[in-house]
Amino acid sequence: MQRSLAIIGLAGLGLLTAQASCGQKRVSPPANAQCDLGGGKTITVDYSSPRADGRKIYGGLVPYGEVWRAGANKATTFVTTTDLKVGGKDVPAGSYTLFAIPTADKWTLIISKKTGEWGIPYPGADSDFVRVDMKASKTPSMVENFTIAFDKSGSGCTMRLDWETTRASVEIGAK
Repeated sequence: MQRSLAIIGLAGLGLLTAQASCGQKRVSPPANAQCDLGGGKTITVDYSSPRADGRKIYGGLVPYGEVWRAGANKATTFVTTTDLKVGGKDVPAGSYTLFAIPTADKWTLIISKKTGEWGIPYPGADSDFVRVDMKASKTPSMVENFTIAFDKSGSGCTMRLDWETTRASVEIGAK
């Protein structure tokens, strides 16, 4: 009897696994953004992109004034192959984790030296490499999917975080 129950349980687990891998979308699928600084120098951000789904995002799902993981699921990674100036502050080549503190009119980007963790909990200020001010503005239209993107600007890029009707941005350039 126990053997029959075990076989039925394993068959059910196999069915669930097959169902999950056959076209079912993840709620917050993985996404990627890159900035090409030229000469083989790049910045790569890997994150998970949650959906608004009619929810109030900033000041609601993502509270103002609190550290947020800047995405969903695994921690958002920030990898640079060259030394950078991020919002005027030095960031050496390497791998980092991104967090943010949103407010209605200004954001703070946290570049954490702790890597490899799940997106939450925030490891604490003692793991911060640097904190940088970000400009907050309105997006031209509603953004359903949380998006991190780079716009080429001069010899660097502007990194922007767009979701709902909010855009937070910061200038990044090679040092």
